[in-house]
Amino acid sequence: MSRYLIVGLGNPGAEYAHTRHNIGFDVVDAFVEKHGTYFSSGRLADVAEVRWKGKMFTCIKPTTYMNLSGRSFRYWMDKEKLSPAQTLTIVDDLALPLSKLRLRAGGSSGGHNGLTDIQQALGTDKYPKLRFGIGNNFSKGMQVDFVLGKWFPEELEVVQRKMIFCVEAIENVAVMGLERTMNIVNQMEFI
Repeated sequence: MSRYLIVGLGNPGAEYAHTRHNIGFDVVDAFVEKHGTYFSSGRLADVAEVRWKGKMFTCIKPTTYMNLSGRSFRYWMDKEKLSPAQTLTIVDDLALPLSKLRLRAGGSSGGHNGLTDIQQALGTDKYPKLRFGIGNNFSKGMQVDFVLGKWFPEELEVVQRKMIFCVEAIENVAVMGLERTMNIVNQMEFI
């Protein structure tokens, strides 16, 4: 049975729920819900297991807060005896417009503190990441408020369509492989 660790990045707590910065949590929630299972409290994360088409997905939402995501990521990767290549991290990305997703097998953190912490915990940036573009529609000095803010009403339809597509992308990585899934995801434009 092929096994994967699916990591949704975000911050625990009601005040962060459904903010741009928590889109990783929201995508992993949607994946788990689609497959009829649920999260429970685990060590350093909320955890759910999904079995689908002969594949096993351990899904986590770190409870360590975004900037300390590496500890949770590393713990669950080691516990499940997986390599970085058997993981997929879903994360918000300011550098991408809302209309885009970007799937890569590796690459820098791009200044994202959660990814930086994972990279330090792993000692490499070679682990797959699905970056969910959130745009950069904020005034100078307002980046934190934008990232930790709720979606604008006019963004919600695109966000929902992208979340459904991200759930399918997680499945496609397991069935078709990362390279073929990258070709599909990276060409998509959500308008």
